[in-house]
Amino acid sequence: MGVELGDIFRRYGDAYRQKYSAGLLPSHGQAMRAIERCRTPVLGGQVYACTSCGELHFSYHSCRNRHCPKCQHAQTEAWLVGQRELLLPVAYYLLTFTLPAELRKVARENQKLIYGLLFRASAQAAQKLARDARFVGGQIGLIGALHTWTRDLAYHPHVHYLAPGGGMSGDRQAWLPARRNFFLPVKALSRLFRATFQRALRDTPLYAQIPAKVWRQAWVVHCKAVGNGQATLKYLAPYIHRVAISNRRLIAFDDRGSMEASQVTFQYRTSDTGQLKTRTLSAERFMQRFLQHVLPRGFVKVRYYGFFGAGVRERLVFLQQLLGPAGEIDPCTQTAVAPVQDILCPKCGKPMRLLGALAPVLCRSP
Repeated sequence: MGVELGDIFRRYGDAYRQKYSAGLLPSHGQAMRAIERCRTPVLGGQVYACTSCGELHFSYHSCRNRHCPKCQHAQTEAWLVGQRELLLPVAYYLLTFTLPAELRKVARENQKLIYGLLFRASAQAAQKLARDARFVGGQIGLIGALHTWTRDLAYHPHVHYLAPGGGMSGDRQAWLPARRNFFLPVKALSRLFRATFQRALRDTPLYAQIPAKVWRQAWVVHCKAVGNGQATLKYLAPYIHRVAISNRRLIAFDDRGSMEASQVTFQYRTSDTGQLKTRTLSAERFMQRFLQHVLPRGFVKVRYYGFFGAGVRERLVFLQQLLGPAGEIDPCTQTAVAPVQDILCPKCGKPMRLLGALAPVLCRSP
């Protein structure tokens, strides 16, 4: 078995908590403890016995923490199933709104407030511009997902929105398609996003901390076509439940006796060339980089706007009836529900039977 995130936290989690006890956020401590205990005897589980050779197999429970790399695949699959009910048979676009580098320190220290403003300002800007008759001329729908990392775990808060290429008319009786291969002008959207964010931040004590040049520089907004609804789900799904780093990206853990001296090596692909690279950090720095992407407790990282909003879903139902079905499920995006299979003995390959439950192992909290 290769290196896992849990191995690093189990080895040096206590040392990290002790060193940073004064400033450790509750959400960070909770995520660390969950990852340390995931699929270990601490959480309990089941024990199976082989019907042929008597070999025992222990299956431990998962932590289900949303930042644990072992617990996200099933959630992603379940999300995909639900999102197919929202599809429209039109072209889709991916909008990306990024906070400027000068705002990242404030964002890291005030995550719930700034992330919430990032969502609201970007969604409001897109919806306002879309109502302009030169572009869509009606109400659009947005499915947004917050991301805070780059591929090498640097801090880079941004929001991705999935949007059908068109909108609902003001009288809610017609579909207004966007122009072919064009959704919204990014330069105008960038300016509107910046102005909307500035107005919202001005009402908070944080506004005085922001350099004036931030409100004069261009903010980064991207818009790209991502195919039809089926292809779009496959594109967006990794943004929904992916954690900052998966276990398969961890290459090596060189334990040198302290978290400051020990080293963690992981791989990533550059976004510009797609080249595979590696980066080595001390265990301490690696844990810091990972934890800065742990979201505040209760923060909703996936949000719906426009005719995707939970309170106006009847508008989406009308559009689905008006435009027709979204088409056949693309086998590349189809989520197959795996049938329940017998647990086979790792020694002789014969079926195993459940002997009983394993109670959680009580342990002292760090």
